[in-house]
Amino acid sequence: MTQELTTTTAVAGRSRGRAAGSTGWWRDAVIYQVYVRSFADGDGDGIGDLPGIRARLPHLADLGADAVWLTPFYASPQADGGYDVADYRAVDPLFGNLQDADDLVREAHRLGLRVIVDIVPNHTSDQHQWFRAALAGGPERDRYHFHPGQRAAVPAQGGAAPPNDWESVFGGPAWTRTEDGDWYLHLFAPEQPDLNWEHPEVRAEFESVLRFWLDLGVDGFRIDVAHGMVKAAGLPDIGAREQAKLIGAQELPFFDQAGVHEIHRTWRRLLDSYEGERIAVAEAWAPSPERLALYVRPDELHQAFNFQFLNCPWDAAGMRAVVDASLAATRSVGAPTTWVLSNHDVVRHPTRYGGGERGLRRARAAALLMLALPGSAYVYQGEELGLPEVTDLPDEVRQDPSFFRAEGQDGFRDGCRVPIPWTAEGPSYGFGSGGSWLPQPDSWRGLSVEAQTGDPHSTLELYRSALALRRELPGLGDGEMEWLEAPEEVLAFARPGFVCTVNTGAGAAQLAVPGRPLLSTSALEFTGGNVTIPAESAVWWAI
Repeated sequence: MTQELTTTTAVAGRSRGRAAGSTGWWRDAVIYQVYVRSFADGDGDGIGDLPGIRARLPHLADLGADAVWLTPFYASPQADGGYDVADYRAVDPLFGNLQDADDLVREAHRLGLRVIVDIVPNHTSDQHQWFRAALAGGPERDRYHFHPGQRAAVPAQGGAAPPNDWESVFGGPAWTRTEDGDWYLHLFAPEQPDLNWEHPEVRAEFESVLRFWLDLGVDGFRIDVAHGMVKAAGLPDIGAREQAKLIGAQELPFFDQAGVHEIHRTWRRLLDSYEGERIAVAEAWAPSPERLALYVRPDELHQAFNFQFLNCPWDAAGMRAVVDASLAATRSVGAPTTWVLSNHDVVRHPTRYGGGERGLRRARAAALLMLALPGSAYVYQGEELGLPEVTDLPDEVRQDPSFFRAEGQDGFRDGCRVPIPWTAEGPSYGFGSGGSWLPQPDSWRGLSVEAQTGDPHSTLELYRSALALRRELPGLGDGEMEWLEAPEEVLAFARPGFVCTVNTGAGAAQLAVPGRPLLSTSALEFTGGNVTIPAESAVWWAI
C-alpha cells in the first residue's frame, strides 16, 4: 500500500508560542531570517525595505515562525550590504526611517512574532564619524587598529609593508595604508575598519546602542562576528595563506580570543535588565563545538549558530556525528543547540546538496531533520520555497565585495541573496512594483508563495505543516533525543511521543513501522509491518 503524507492538516493555534514574559521562549524558537534588501520592496525602487517587510509579516505568522531576524538596515554606504554601519541609531533611507522600524516592531508583536536585529560590533563603516575623525588624526584613532608598517627589505621604503601577514576574509591583505603612512586593520572590506575593543569608549558606545534598540522594543540581537572583536596581543603573524574562510574552523589570532567572553557577559547583564526575555545570538565561528559552547554559558549569550551542522555533507554518519557533538557541547553548559541549513553568506542548501531534483529532495528531508532535533531552528528566507542558489548571475549585476577582490570568498554571496518570489506574475514576481536589484530566474514563478500555497506536494506546505506539528507536539522543540537502530544510511531517533527517520541513501530503505505517520517528504509504501522510505526522504511518526 502506498500512502502520501507530504503535508498534514495545519494545527490550529500557536500552542508552542509563548507570551511575552514567559520563560525560555528562545530555547525552541523557529527564527526566520530576513535579508532586508531581498525580502519585499514597499516603494518600488527594486530594493527591499522595512515597509515591505511589515506588509509581508503575515506570511511569517502563517508559516509558524516565532521570531524574525532582520539583517542590518542602519545608515550605511552599503559597501557590504549594510554590514558597514555609518550610524547605528539611524535607518538608512534606502530601507525607510526610524518610524518604519518602530511600526514594524509593533506589527510583528501584534502578530505574535518577536524581532531580532543585527548588531555589527567588530567594525564600522569608513564613513562613520569616528573613523573620519581618526583619518584626520584625532584621538578617535585609538578606537580602531592603526599601526605603523613593518620595515621593508629596502630601507628607503621603511614602513611600506603591512604590520603583519593577516588576510581579509574577502581576499587580499587585511590592512590598508593611510596618507600619513600608518595602516588600519579591516578583517573584511577596506570600507569596514575594525574597532579596538580594548578602548573603553568603544564598549560604552555599544552598550548605548543596544539600549537604544531595546528601548524601541526589539527582542534581541544577532551579533555579527561575535568571535572577532578581540585580537591577540601583539598582533602576531600567522605564517600561512588562505587564513580565513567566511565560515571556517581555523585557529586564528584575530578570531575566538578569550577576551570576547567578558564583552558578552557584560551584554548579557544588560539584556537581563530588560523585561520580556531579550536575547542575543552569536554569529561565532569556532574550531570545535566545545569552543562554540563557551559563547552560550549561563552568564553569556543565549544562542550561537551551529555552523558545523550547516557545513556537514549529505551523509548519515557525518550528520549523526555533528548532532552528537553539538548536543554534547551545549548540554555541558545548559544551553540549547541551534540548527541552520542556509543563510545570507552561504550557497543555498538545495544547491549544496547536489542541485536539481536531487538537491531539493535532500533539502526537504534535511528540513524535517533540522526541525525535529532538540533546540532552536533558523530558516533563511526562501528556504521554505525550496529556492536554489542562482549560479548564473551576470558579472555586471554582482554587488558582493568578495567578487571584486582577488582570492575572495569561494562562491561569493549574491546567488543566495536574489529577491524571493511572492507571485507567479509581475515585474519581480511580487517582490515589488519596480523590478529587483538582482535578476530572478524565470523558473522562480513556479516557486512563488502564490504558486505553492495550497499545493500538498509543495515545499512551502511541507514547512507550514512541519512548523504546525512542531508547535503541537510536546516532544519537539527543546529537550532530549535517543538514536534508534536503523539501516546504515538511515538516521532514526526518538523523542517523547515522536520518531524521525531520514533515509540519506540513493536507494529506498525498508524498516519496521515505528508508529503512525504524520508527515513525509515523499510517498511511503507499507507492506505488513514494514515501511519502504524512498531515497533521500524523511518521515515524522507519532508513537
